Amino acid sequence: MCDRGVLLHRWVAALIATLASAAAAAAPPECVILLHGLARSAHSMSKVEEALREQGYAVANIDYPSREHPVEELAPEAVARGLEACREIHAQTIHFVTHSMGAILVRYYLARNAVPELGRIVMLGPPNQGSEVVDRFSKVPGFAAINGPAGSQLGTGPDSIPSTLGPVTYPVGVIAGTKSINWILSTALPNPDDGKVSVERTRVEGMADFMSVPASHPMIPRDAEAIRQTLAFIKSGEFAHEAPAPQ
Repeated sequence: MCDRGVLLHRWVAALIATLASAAAAAAPPECVILLHGLARSAHSMSKVEEALREQGYAVANIDYPSREHPVEELAPEAVARGLEACREIHAQTIHFVTHSMGAILVRYYLARNAVPELGRIVMLGPPNQGSEVVDRFSKVPGFAAINGPAGSQLGTGPDSIPSTLGPVTYPVGVIAGTKSINWILSTALPNPDDGKVSVERTRVEGMADFMSVPASHPMIPRDAEAIRQTLAFIKSGEFAHEAPAPQ
């Protein structure tokens, strides 16, 4: 009888584990929309995409023509495509990970549209308060050709797109870069900066968490620590800040 009882207990435990596993597999995955930055492509977010997929997230890595249209046209097109991809798999929670101008597209869209499934947002090197680089260099010949109409909208003046967006009212974690490989553009920026945006101007009122990594602007989406912290925020709503050393 004792052996039967042990076997029955093991069988029930195995059945419960199997049912739990099946239920988890049947549940719609959480989905993460990736939006690259200005003059970049979806490939620039490939390391983040890979890390998220390894953690079981569905990922919509959106490519969009960042240099061809202003923010007002880019935002609804790019964000809507990401939402459509996530909704096709019936995702109940939709997160965002953005690089640079991608953050402005999401903020612009969310200021005008409700996303009931919205989860958390990680912004990598975002010009949330604009960039002095645009203020100083937007009139230089060639700037518009390289950066397109949206690039000229990312300054720090009161009429710039970032300045019109206001505080965020959803969970946002910001990761800034502190290393520059572009000393010319850095001359326009208060230190520390990542060569395109100062650390201070990555911040946005209402954000849930903030941290910096020693990476340049284009390399933040490929930085191992930035990716590790991105996963932490998407999972928990906060970065994995190191505990202070015991005194």
